[in-house]
Amino acid sequence: MAVPPYKKRKLAPTTNDSNGSERGVEEYSESETSDAETRPSNGKVGTQDRRIQRNGITNHPKPNPYGTYSASILQLQVDELLSGVQPDYERRLAKVEDAIHKLKGIIERIPSRDPKVISDAEREQSSHNVRIPFPNPKPEKGTKYTFAYAKPTTITIVGSYARRTAIRTGEHINVDLAVTMPSHIFQEKDYLNYRYFHKRAYYLACIASGIEEADESSFAIEYALQNENQLQPIIVVNPGQRSDDFSRSKCKIRIILAADKNLFPISKTVPNKNCIRSEVGSSPHELLPTPLYNASIRSECLSQSYLKYLNAASSHSGAFPEACMLGSVWLRQRGLRGGGFGPFEWAVTTALLMQGGGSQGAALFSRGYNSYQLFKAMIHFFAIRDLVKNPVLIKCDSTETYPLDRPVLFDGARGLNVLYKLTPWSYALLRYEADRTLKLLNDPLSDHFAACFITKVDIPLLRFDYSIDLQYLQPTQKSRAKGEVSTDKFAYCHQLYEVMKIGLADRVQYIYLKAPSTMTWSTTSERHTESKAIQISIGLLLNPEHANRTVDRGPSVEDKEAAAAFRAFWGEKAELRRFKDGSIQESLIWSTSDPRENILSQVIKYIIERHFGLETAQRLNFFGDSFNLRVPGHRGGSFDAVTLYQPVLSAFEILEKDIRGLQGLPLQIRQISAADTQLRYASLHIPVLDAAQHGMDPAEVFVQFEGSSRWPDDLAAVQITKIAFLVKMGELLQEAITGLTQRTGLEDSSNKLQNIAFLDVQYPSGALFRLRIHHEREINLIQRKLKEEAHTAADREKIASALSVYKRKYIQAPLHTQVVRTLSTRFPLLSPSIRLVKKWRDSHFLTEHISDELVELLTIRTFVHPQSWSVPGSIMTGFLRTLHFISKWDWRLEPLIVDFNGELGTQDIDAIRLRFEAWRKIDPAMNRVAMFAASNIDRDGISWTEGSPSKMIAARLTSLAKAAFQLVVEQGFNLQPEALFTPSMEEYDFLIHLKPEYAGAKKQQERRTNAQLVFKNLQNQALEDKSLIGYNPTQSYLDELRRLYDSNVLFFRNGFHGSIIAGLWNPQTGPRSWKVSLPYSNIPLAASSKEESADQVRLNREATLHDIGRLGGDMVLRIQVRE
Repeated sequence: MAVPPYKKRKLAPTTNDSNGSERGVEEYSESETSDAETRPSNGKVGTQDRRIQRNGITNHPKPNPYGTYSASILQLQVDELLSGVQPDYERRLAKVEDAIHKLKGIIERIPSRDPKVISDAEREQSSHNVRIPFPNPKPEKGTKYTFAYAKPTTITIVGSYARRTAIRTGEHINVDLAVTMPSHIFQEKDYLNYRYFHKRAYYLACIASGIEEADESSFAIEYALQNENQLQPIIVVNPGQRSDDFSRSKCKIRIILAADKNLFPISKTVPNKNCIRSEVGSSPHELLPTPLYNASIRSECLSQSYLKYLNAASSHSGAFPEACMLGSVWLRQRGLRGGGFGPFEWAVTTALLMQGGGSQGAALFSRGYNSYQLFKAMIHFFAIRDLVKNPVLIKCDSTETYPLDRPVLFDGARGLNVLYKLTPWSYALLRYEADRTLKLLNDPLSDHFAACFITKVDIPLLRFDYSIDLQYLQPTQKSRAKGEVSTDKFAYCHQLYEVMKIGLADRVQYIYLKAPSTMTWSTTSERHTESKAIQISIGLLLNPEHANRTVDRGPSVEDKEAAAAFRAFWGEKAELRRFKDGSIQESLIWSTSDPRENILSQVIKYIIERHFGLETAQRLNFFGDSFNLRVPGHRGGSFDAVTLYQPVLSAFEILEKDIRGLQGLPLQIRQISAADTQLRYASLHIPVLDAAQHGMDPAEVFVQFEGSSRWPDDLAAVQITKIAFLVKMGELLQEAITGLTQRTGLEDSSNKLQNIAFLDVQYPSGALFRLRIHHEREINLIQRKLKEEAHTAADREKIASALSVYKRKYIQAPLHTQVVRTLSTRFPLLSPSIRLVKKWRDSHFLTEHISDELVELLTIRTFVHPQSWSVPGSIMTGFLRTLHFISKWDWRLEPLIVDFNGELGTQDIDAIRLRFEAWRKIDPAMNRVAMFAASNIDRDGISWTEGSPSKMIAARLTSLAKAAFQLVVEQGFNLQPEALFTPSMEEYDFLIHLKPEYAGAKKQQERRTNAQLVFKNLQNQALEDKSLIGYNPTQSYLDELRRLYDSNVLFFRNGFHGSIIAGLWNPQTGPRSWKVSLPYSNIPLAASSKEESADQVRLNREATLHDIGRLGGDMVLRIQVRE
């Protein structure tokens, strides 16, 4: 067969033969025209043909599933994406085509070499200073078959570059040049015992030496493995130094070898055949199948066939090329391209399912689908269909041609399992990602386009709940026993996967293994041998309900075979136990005595030590537990929120019962509502019930009485009535409960529009509650007052603020508390994740600006709307994914919408978005509402964000999250979690250092010391002094500073355990012209030049700092000013 003609700068695949046979209505003939011109059925190309020709492929008009094409935002985004990821073939890739033409000429001029034995072939190649890249096992010295080189039958560009479906990935683009070896250099039995691959390696070495010795070439070439298959070495051509330099095209040319499709009969290389005869004279029926070896041979015989087949699919479906590009983008964003399923497999699978795979051999996909429909159909196919249990056979009548332990999509017409390269863990990950994407596409709250094609989800610390690094030394004999061709590295991975799959069982949802890729190597040297210690990364997606189960129940003692297998696997760890239900079963008991080691790590260490040896187990490195230690209130390894918060919640139930049982109240109790972080599993510190230590802050509780006409209609009178109710309630509680103490207090008594009274109640157990009265008529009175016209603008602002506070405190806070409590029991890891995110917020001095409720909404969103991932199975993923969302959330243009229980419909979401857009029109500068956070219980979206955070603080939060996420990406498994919680103090203008005894860091310690006073009378006096209950001097000091200097200074504080208050000067207090009644103390500036005015003044910062220090008194240790 002659070498096809090549046109300058426009390379096309080989002109297809014209004698292909028909394969039915849905079968694409390999002989169909697929090059620069495709003609209509009448043989003419005219204006009546509605098909569109682009890049040599005919595109049909695309039907639209959404009705009007222009009305589909998603389809428009997809079209824009496709135009953005497609390389510029005409301009940027012209150089690479010049290089391909030169390479083609060099290869064609390589002289033929006569057949020779192995020793002569190696000696000949040594004279050319090029090694033969033989796969293992290498041919023996006495091998009788010969090695030869002859001019290639064809030299053709194949792959996505030839079909114009390559995408720009930020890395190089592979351009595959398929060199078809002539059939006469092979023998009939060369498919056996590596003979084909040995001769192939010699042929490749001849090409390498020919390129190296060509006078007109300055290419830098090296060997590599195709798809990590040690049977298929290839040549990688890198840019040279002269005119053939194509570095600017960001391409790499790969010379791959191919064979004629009829070189070996299909029946000899089907998956159930054995082609590696380990013993002389052994029958193929007595040996295990070698599907990977067989498919490696068959795939090399099909390079040209699949190129023609895919081009034919493009001619039948104009959307097919774009669907292939969408698939490539999806695979890249999920890190799936290197796992045995890449763009080629995606394209072939799509084409096959457009002609078969359905019931009775019908096509599963329609040719009329547009690109997005084809993409979604592929996602649905992999998510729903288990190709291990339910394989797909296309144009294949026999059901005995495929193995039963791997995914199968068998192309019967060509005799190849398209998915032969997929490992069990890669296929599990592919199905998982397809399932997640399918759920995304059906989620009305998710951004389908960004989640599918923009978000990078292959970052290990975000994808996996638990990560492990393991160094293996050498494979065991068991891993070599199957006889299938494989490197030691992958044989070891297969054994490791099987052991972990059995050992971890339902503790994990899936297990993923990643071994280091084989590096390229010089043509003058042997292939790098695998080092004795190779790092294998293991990623686990956990099942939170079972991950740390202490007791594993095995098979019943009556099932002798299963019980024996169980004991063989677990060894001495297995024991026979009788359970409460009377059953006698094999079981495993795991220890919880060491809080530093969770049960999951114990299981992994045990199975690795038992099956791979103690030395391997000692080389295990776990990543993820270190985040657990950063959670505030970490006690003995337990993160069960229900257990940790049970004492305070039980105390709340007692309080509710006691209040409802009071006799003598003027009105009946209608409702008692919790509205505190301590009562919804979300407080930074776990409350400790100990009266001697004051280990609990007052928990907010609202009491609502039944309606009555005796309530006054004046807001000020309502507040006085509340005080009377609280005093009476306190007296009745103190009389009814022995040891209970109560104290009525006032707050913000100058503001008559809001609540001014509270009642502190402390039980003998140490449980402390702060009661306020919720009167439902207050909101009507405030709204009525707001409608009155005789108000100044300042008064109206105060009334509006009072209305906002009322809604937030008395309506939204109790609902929010109830929802968070419910979700924390539904998601066991939600509570510790919320507390860790709050610690991160506080560590960066944002305590006063980002409300607890907003942090909780952001974290809850990670659990109820996991988007590209599943529900977090560890504290690490719950925390890091929340930071990832914050870093990507464009709060200027997008609202935060959290649907707690899936009750929001499309109309509800549209209404919330409409409200958000209205706020942006009313407040375009975002002075009042910067972040909009809505939920199904708060559709207004401003309860927790009105007034704070400001636009500057919101931008600060985003930048901190981006910096943290960048650190996660850069450092990976080397990340030290503490680095994420270390604040930068360089941005602040001054720092107020407080004495430790007044700061939050010493608060708990100070409470504990009260119980250790030397003198008993002093201890009793400390316990009896209730005036300091709930009193935080640091917070009071900060509140006073904000009241006095809020317009001039922006204050920051670490509410977790910080002893520093940071400050930033308002830029408006800088140099400005003097005028009467400036709102701050100022000093004149001396003019430094004639151009500057002499009446310039600025804030007297020195005096202001002096006043700040004097106001703090003994609390202030020193004030540090940035130079």
